[in-house]
Amino acid sequence: MVISDRAKNILEWIFCIVVAFVLALLIKYFIGTPTVVQQESMKPTLIEDQRLLLNRWVRTIKQMPKRGDIITFEAPSSVREIVQKEDIDLNNPIAKYENEPTSWWGKFTYYVLEIGKESYIKRVIGLPGEHVEIKDGKVYINGEELQEDYLAEGVETSTEYFADIIVPENCVFAMGDNRRYSTDCRRFGCIPLEKIESKVWIRFWPFNLFGKVQ
Repeated sequence: MVISDRAKNILEWIFCIVVAFVLALLIKYFIGTPTVVQQESMKPTLIEDQRLLLNRWVRTIKQMPKRGDIITFEAPSSVREIVQKEDIDLNNPIAKYENEPTSWWGKFTYYVLEIGKESYIKRVIGLPGEHVEIKDGKVYINGEELQEDYLAEGVETSTEYFADIIVPENCVFAMGDNRRYSTDCRRFGCIPLEKIESKVWIRFWPFNLFGKVQ
C-alpha cells in the first residue's frame, strides 16, 4: 500500500505531537512544573494567584527536605473526614492516605495527569526523629524554641490534634505560615516522604517578586 505525501505529513505531525506530549509529562513529573498559589495558608510568604516554579527532581531522587523548605504534597484523605480525638494515635502520627486509585489508568490520571488530585503547600518544621511540641503559641523542636522569622508579627501557633509528637522515620511535620488559617500536620499528622511532590523553587509572578522562595 502506497501512502500519499499528505498522509505522511499527517502521520509525522501526529508523531511529533505525541512525542512532545510525552516529553512534557516526563518533565512535569520528574523535573519541574509551574503552579499557581490557590490557598491563603502560606501568607505572608506566598499570596494567592502568585506563580511558582516547582522543583520535582527532589521527588525523583527521594531527597528528604530540610527544615524551612516550602514543599508541596498530596493532600491526605483524612482532610476530608471528620476526625475524632479518640481516633488519633500520637504514637503513630502519620497522615492517612486511604482513597487512592488502584487501577493503572486511575494511577496514571491521578498521579501523572493530576486529575482530581489535591495538593498542599506548607513549610517543613519537623524532621524525622525530632520531638515537635506546640505550646503557648510557639513551636519547640527537641525542647528548644524554633525561631520563625518568616511569620507575620504577632502570629501564634495554635494546637490541634498533633501538638506533641515524635516525627516518624521518612516523614516530615509541615505547617503553613498563616497558622490561623492553615490546615496542616497539626490536623492530620506527618507527611511520608513518598507523598512529597516537590519543593517550591522560584516565584516568577509578579515580576517585582521574581526570585527564589524562602
